[in-house]
Amino acid sequence: MTKITEKLTTRTLERLARNLADGDEAWDADLAGYHVRAGKRGLSLRVSYYNSVGKRRVLTLGRYGDLTAAQGRNDAREALGVIAQGGDPRALLEKAREDAEHRERQTLRAYLSGPYTAFQNRAKDGKGTLRRIEKDFTDWLDRPMSSLDRAAVERWQADQEAVDKPRSFATLKRSYDALQGLLAHAVERRVISEHPLLRVKLQKPALTEEELAEQGAERRYLEPEEVDALFAGLEAYQEQRRAERRNSRQHGRSYLPDLDHAIYVDHVNPWILLMYFTGFRPGDLFGLRWEHTNLTFKTVRKVIEKSAHKRPEPQTFPLSGAATKVLKAWHRQQGEPKSGLVFPSPVNGRRLSQTAMQRPWATVRKLGGLPEGLQLYALRHNFASQLVMAGADLLAVSRLMAHSSIETTIKFYAHLSPDHTRDLVEAFARKAPGGDVGEAEERGVV
Repeated sequence: MTKITEKLTTRTLERLARNLADGDEAWDADLAGYHVRAGKRGLSLRVSYYNSVGKRRVLTLGRYGDLTAAQGRNDAREALGVIAQGGDPRALLEKAREDAEHRERQTLRAYLSGPYTAFQNRAKDGKGTLRRIEKDFTDWLDRPMSSLDRAAVERWQADQEAVDKPRSFATLKRSYDALQGLLAHAVERRVISEHPLLRVKLQKPALTEEELAEQGAERRYLEPEEVDALFAGLEAYQEQRRAERRNSRQHGRSYLPDLDHAIYVDHVNPWILLMYFTGFRPGDLFGLRWEHTNLTFKTVRKVIEKSAHKRPEPQTFPLSGAATKVLKAWHRQQGEPKSGLVFPSPVNGRRLSQTAMQRPWATVRKLGGLPEGLQLYALRHNFASQLVMAGADLLAVSRLMAHSSIETTIKFYAHLSPDHTRDLVEAFARKAPGGDVGEAEERGVV
């Protein structure tokens, strides 16, 4: 095979790329050891040399096209400079690759306990962030950071939501954001080459039936005739169930309890009445236990389920005389239990499902002649609205509604407050000369 030697310029490389046979080489006339080798994928720019122990080595600089002729020549000069000083450029390159691979294999635990701990120790709540990542991503601690992917995140979120007491989406997102911060820090420090979860987001869960009802329900109060219709519907529901029971007992099912003398035919009437008189969310009524109630002091003390992740301590709510009367009657009817759910499922005794009141409410609404679109959640809005219109302090209403902040109360109910500001400016104006304007004069009547 004839050895080709000529200066490897752009023109030369273009010609060699067309004509040099696979496996053949062409050597540069100026730089000893710098050459190209033809292959199926084009020309490889290479440097041939002998290391310190006399072993021939070949360093591949790259492929022509990825590198220009000028870049190849410059890289060859740098490699030959390392060789001239007794170094081995290929060994250095291999070491750099090994270091990069080692960094890519660095586990979440190693980075969390090492560089990221040093970084977070300077932050205000850095220790809390470190604890959150370690606690919430325990199963990932021994995985290389670069191996994390979308599938892992989706499995993690599904597992977190499948536990008996799933945490809220906001809580999961705080933990995930903390992990995202760690990975971004690792990229910035060039420990990993790229952020493996850069465009991976948590999936927002579907709204529960209660949340859908809350969003879909118009925040309005009940008109007086609607309140009358509500109570008429509840009474009609009771009578309908009693009639159904009498019919069943007369047709071979005499073993069923007589409902004619029962105060409540089932849980529906006291459940709806309690929501009307307290404004409790459906979830808190489903989870209400006799241990939460004090019928002597007329209070309910329980953790509010919707905000339990932010405020895990129980809150105390006063009960009106009407609400207490409902609970006492239901308590007697249930055999005066000291513990257990106030409204257990009549089927299995466990907690009612989130949709358990949809059908009964539709029946009550129809029997009472209430608007078809009136949501059960409107009873909660009515409770707050009526209090505000009666002049109740917004802070007190916020507490009774168990809102996470008074801003929620202000946002939805402040417009219903009596306009005391007009009384104030009128009182001020009356103190000025001629400020006491009579009603007839104000209307323009002389």
